[in-house]
Amino acid sequence: QVQLVESGGGSVQAGGSLNLSCVASQFTYTSNTMAWFRQTPGEERRGVATIDTQTGLTYYAASVKGRFTISRDNAKNTVYLQMNSLKPEDTAMYYCAEDTCRFGVVRSLGTSECKNWGQGTQVTVSS
Repeated sequence: QVQLVESGGGSVQAGGSLNLSCVASQFTYTSNTMAWFRQTPGEERRGVATIDTQTGLTYYAASVKGRFTISRDNAKNTVYLQMNSLKPEDTAMYYCAEDTCRFGVVRSLGTSECKNWGQGTQVTVSS
């Protein structure tokens, strides 16, 4: 199974930026779609952004569109999430995920099923 390791979380003030990284032990033929999800205590895990690692096609949740950018470096087996103009409501544990069912970027964002998860990295935004 592909191992995913996130990094880059931390504490910032509102309006600040963070860049999360997710290093995969390998990108396989099933890793076409990679995703970032987030979760707050007591809430379900929700999709933030997805990317097709082959085509670069991306898809975003409405709440982050225009502020967050997902990208990948296939040579480094790494997916990034650049987060700008952060808001207190962006505070959450952020998880990187490999889609294991070959969902496209839209369907993958909308479901936590068929995911291989990393351990998560905490992002805290203060007002």
